[in-house]
Order: sequence, then C-alpha cells, then structure tokens
Amino acid sequence: MAECSDVDDADPYSACDDEIPTVDYSLLFSNNPNQQLHALQCLRHACLEYGFFYLVNHSIPDEVHENMLKGISDFFNETTLDERKIYSKKSPSDKMRWELNSYSGENREYLKVVAHPQYHFPSKPSGFSKTLEEYGKAMRRVEIGLARAVSKTLGFEEQFIEKELELKSGFDVMAMNLYPPNAKSNGAVGLSEHTDPGFIISLIQDINGGLQILSHKGNWINAYIPHHAILIQLGDQLEILTNGMYKSHIHRVIVGNNKVQRISVVGIHGPSLDKLISPSTQFVDEEHPKKYREMTFKESLVVNGDDEIDVQSSLEKARLV
Repeated sequence: MAECSDVDDADPYSACDDEIPTVDYSLLFSNNPNQQLHALQCLRHACLEYGFFYLVNHSIPDEVHENMLKGISDFFNETTLDERKIYSKKSPSDKMRWELNSYSGENREYLKVVAHPQYHFPSKPSGFSKTLEEYGKAMRRVEIGLARAVSKTLGFEEQFIEKELELKSGFDVMAMNLYPPNAKSNGAVGLSEHTDPGFIISLIQDINGGLQILSHKGNWINAYIPHHAILIQLGDQLEILTNGMYKSHIHRVIVGNNKVQRISVVGIHGPSLDKLISPSTQFVDEEHPKKYREMTFKESLVVNGDDEIDVQSSLEKARLV
C-alpha cells in the first residue's frame, strides 16, 4: 500500500484515496485451477494486508441490489417518521430496532433487524419485507461462499470456518442507515470509530462518500465502492478465531462533505449466538501465544452494550496480550 500523500493534516477527518483490493467472487469457485488459485491468493492478500476488500462478480443480481436501496429510501421517507418510531428501542431483545442519532455527536437514522436464523422485517412500505428477505437470503449465500474460500486461504478444508463458527445457525443482523447531507447534520461524524463483531461485515450503498477505513499502517482510507460491488470487512470473531492473523479493522463514517443524503446497508454475519469463540489451536504455538480469551458471540454483543453495531469493540474485552 502506498503512503498517503493527499491527506490534509489540519483536517482530523481527512483521508487518502488509496487503493482497496478487489476480489472476484466468481473466480474463487472457477473450474479453471489457475484462475481459482490466483483468486484465492488475492483473497488471502486482502485478508492479511488490509482486512477489507471490494467483492465483484458476486451472485447477487443487480435488480436485487437496486430494489434493496430503493426500498430503504422509501422506508426513510421524511413524511413517515412517526410510523418508524413504533420500532424505537425498547429492550436489548428487540428483533427490530429504530433509532435517530443514538450517540452524542452521531448523525444517523437507522433500522436494525435480525436477518438470521429468523427474518424480522417491517411490513411497510408495501413489498419492503419481501425485498429485505430476498436480499438477505442472497447475501447469506455469499457469506457461506466466502467462509469456504477464506478457509482455503488459511490452508484448511473449505468447511473449516462454517464448523468453527457454526454459521448454519449463525446470528445475522441487517442495519439500514440514512446519513443526512452536511446541511442537515450536527457535526462532521456520522458514525464514530469502531470495529464490528461477526465473521464478516458486508456493505452496499447508493452513493460514495463518507466511509473511511483505518489501514494497518495507520492511514485513513476513503472507500469508493464500485458500482454494484460489495465492501467486505473482516469481523472481530474471525480475528479471534485466527488469533490475530486476519484482523478486524477500525472504520468510521464522516458526513461533513456530503452534499446529499447517503444510504447504506450493513450486514453483520456472525456465529451462532451460544458458540464459544477462541483462537483455534492451529494458530497458537510458542511463537504465537493465545491473544484472546474465550467468548460466546452473545457475550461479545453484550459487551457492545447489547447492540450489534456499536462504537465499542468486544475485541478489547477479549484481548489477553
């Protein structure tokens, strides 16, 4: 990764336009051995050196992608704000949760729903529930495919991560976010610095601008997601499982330069809630001591304040060294 040369040191939210790696999902399963090997090498490099990448040529149809973003835009219609308030947070066990600027300094309206093992979607606007379910099922197929590919990059059989994290009964959360234009925001920050729990995190959006990721070199990078691509970030539980080999990276959302509103869909794709996650023995030896304590996925969510996506990271509570 090149050093950032376009950062304004006087601006605390300035970031560079460095390159983020791209992984071709279709080639990860190519019948051509050379193509598949090259794609897996690209994936391994992205996981080792970045912790995030753009996923292209995935199996989610463009129509599903577009319908999802349009449905969310309709849901966040300014005229239906009172209707959305029925999903306001009441307890940590809520299957659907709506909030507006839930943290001091935050500029975000969002709806979070449980998307697996059961689906819990709002009934309005008409057809929105069906759109969410269609996208959720398609994204879950991509999640399982990536679990198998990532397992191969680690040198294991393709079922390794599925088994270790019990992904078939995994707990998935979908967060739909509306970030206001800077003219309507209260400050520059849309969402503060954080990492996310889970195996992987997926993100699609309607327009570019605002999302920044902290590289392993300590540089903030602007994420400009290619059209119909998915941004994939590695989650906290994958970092714990691999004893820090594949790292979950800090990211944030800045709205200070947004001239128009931005919509994003974030998927937290996690293990089974009661699955104890700790560094696998294959990643622990005298030179690589155990870095994290054992913790269930449910515990990690509780550490995050009973919230699936929070500014606090459960990694810090799990860290031993």
